Parts: sequence; C-alpha cells; structure tokens
Amino acid sequence: MTPWKPLDEDSGPRPVAASLDSITRKLGAPKAKSLAAVFDRWVDVVGDGVAGHATPRALRNGVLVVAVDDPAWATELRFMAPTIIERCAAIAGPDAVTRIDVRVAR
Repeated sequence: MTPWKPLDEDSGPRPVAASLDSITRKLGAPKAKSLAAVFDRWVDVVGDGVAGHATPRALRNGVLVVAVDDPAWATELRFMAPTIIERCAAIAGPDAVTRIDVRVAR
C-alpha cells in the first residue's frame, strides 16, 4: 500500500476560505466573500421596507434568487432589478450578481 502524500508537496496549510472558494466556484457559486456581502448587506441593497418582504435565497452563476411574500412585491423587485444588480456589484464585485430571479414564496 502506497503511503498518503499531498498532491502538491511544496504547499503548506491553506486557509479554509481558499478551499471553499475553489469548491464553490466548481459548483457555480460565487466566492464566499461575495455571497456573504450580498446576503449580509441585503437591507443596504434594497432598503428596510423591501427587505421586510423580500429575502435572498440563493446565488449561483450570477443569478440571485429572491423570495417575496406577495406577487405585488415580485413586480416591484423585477422593476428594481437593474438597481439591485448595480448595488450588489458595488458591495460584492461586478459579476457577483448579473440577473435577479424573483419567486413568490408559498
């Protein structure tokens, strides 16, 4: 039986965040830092009033899935999409969010 050895013997320990970013990129998700920025600062992106009715649920391949509690809010979020994308770019990077997919939560 061959003893275990690392793939790259020259590299030392890596931060967990570096490994997570590699894994999430393969799954189509953004960097952990970008994801955290969008979800943690959602109120800054949409404002208190909208945040009470709309919640980010997923971010994959640049598509931010947002759940709303009423069809009227879905219409509002679709109208706000260009502004939301612009604000997300300011806090998470230019390609973190490229499209908004709004869904009414049941």
